[in-house]
Amino acid sequence: MQKVVSERADNEGGAPLISVVVPAYNYARLLPRALDSVLAQLDSSSELLVVDDGSVDNTAEVLENYAQLHPELRVMHQANAGAAAARNHGIRRARGTYVLLLDADDALCDGALAELRRLVYSQPDAGMVLGAQVSVYPDGKERLRLPTPVPEGSPQELARSYLLEKRISISHCCSLFRRDLLLRCPYPEQLRTGEDIPVFTHLLVSAPVLITPLPLARIYKHADSQRHCRDNEETNALGMVEAVFAVLPAECQRLRQRYTAQRYLSLFRQAQQAGDVVQARCFYSRALHLSPWQALRWSYLRKRLRLSLES
Repeated sequence: MQKVVSERADNEGGAPLISVVVPAYNYARLLPRALDSVLAQLDSSSELLVVDDGSVDNTAEVLENYAQLHPELRVMHQANAGAAAARNHGIRRARGTYVLLLDADDALCDGALAELRRLVYSQPDAGMVLGAQVSVYPDGKERLRLPTPVPEGSPQELARSYLLEKRISISHCCSLFRRDLLLRCPYPEQLRTGEDIPVFTHLLVSAPVLITPLPLARIYKHADSQRHCRDNEETNALGMVEAVFAVLPAECQRLRQRYTAQRYLSLFRQAQQAGDVVQARCFYSRALHLSPWQALRWSYLRKRLRLSLES
């Protein structure tokens, strides 16, 4: 594997090492910030692709203007199909050995691509690089978030740490992924939210992970209405379980019931926050039936006890 990837990483043949893919939907006013942050770092070992996901603002105009000034920019348009479909489109069209998926409203930190090149050249069989990020809040405050360590372990141990114990944090923009692994596990386009979890789990158990304390991206925080949308929430949660375990090896399948309970616990928390007491109780009961081990963790049990006292 190392020899194959090393040969791909040698861009003398024309193939870039890193492809930065930016899915864009109705972010015309913020898109220049993301594009400028990447274009300032591009060299012959990297490329920039933007997938316009059927935007109805002036995103197409912004991209046309940038493409005229920067012929190295590759622009693709598709009918609106969601972030997962836009990411998959960009990954398929990318030419790099590695892919960085940058949200259109965020930006790369200076030196990010140079640091990523250094790391993957040092360990060409890596499947993923996790870096630090700078979270930027609406009030202008900033917070540096360092990547969580990824311990050595079996696929089952890694999956348990990520899915059940939440000891490993993975996010777009400040992570680099090996493209061949992304092609084996595309983003599930049928999921409304959480479509990144099956992909991240697959990457985590498939190849070594590198960590850098350097900030790779500035993540701009803002309200996300989809995150709080509860339409068909149980169907989506169970669909996420299906997508996650469809890509995991046999030894990880024993975690499925506990992870299903974990998804119900997430639904329980969301229902409680929304003040839906009846549904919150229902979701907690299902989690408890599936896995008392998960449901009786103090962070959830405390919320359930509080719900009983308040009702």
